[in-house]
Amino acid sequence: MPEFNENIWAPWRMAYIRSLEAESSEVGCFLCHYWQNAKDDATNFVLWRTENVLVVLNRFPYTNGHLLIAPARHEGNLPELDANIQEEMQRAVCDSVRVLTEAFHPQGFNIGYNLGRCAGAGLPDHLHGHIVPRWNADTNYMAVLGGIRVIPDGLEQTHGLLCEVAQKLRVGT
Repeated sequence: MPEFNENIWAPWRMAYIRSLEAESSEVGCFLCHYWQNAKDDATNFVLWRTENVLVVLNRFPYTNGHLLIAPARHEGNLPELDANIQEEMQRAVCDSVRVLTEAFHPQGFNIGYNLGRCAGAGLPDHLHGHIVPRWNADTNYMAVLGGIRVIPDGLEQTHGLLCEVAQKLRVGT
């Protein structure tokens, strides 16, 4: 493999990273914070809420439109959620697939939970599912050679589009 001496500079990312560090130290569990602060849904990239479930854009996406589905209850153990909340989360997953399909026309999806820190859960005490839209060409040389993901759109634009499509499809109501 050839050596590359080129750097890809993204100085705007540092302000973003610092804002997330400050937010996490101030609020503790960001999902609980989002749930308790509905007035900040646009700022927090919340797409919709149901009685017990929150659908939000991932701030560290693998691909454009990467969503998180989380129960309102701060619980890290899937079997501890009652069946009604588990069903509500599954409906949110299905609605999310519909919205993402309408908005971005992905060719596939990765859907799953990381249960426990050793399984990759960055927030192991608050269960959340991931919905990652995928396209045939979404992994390219940047991820392979540079360990860098290229996300083609900003969170604000993605949030606006997905909220519009969710409203059109009447999900979360």
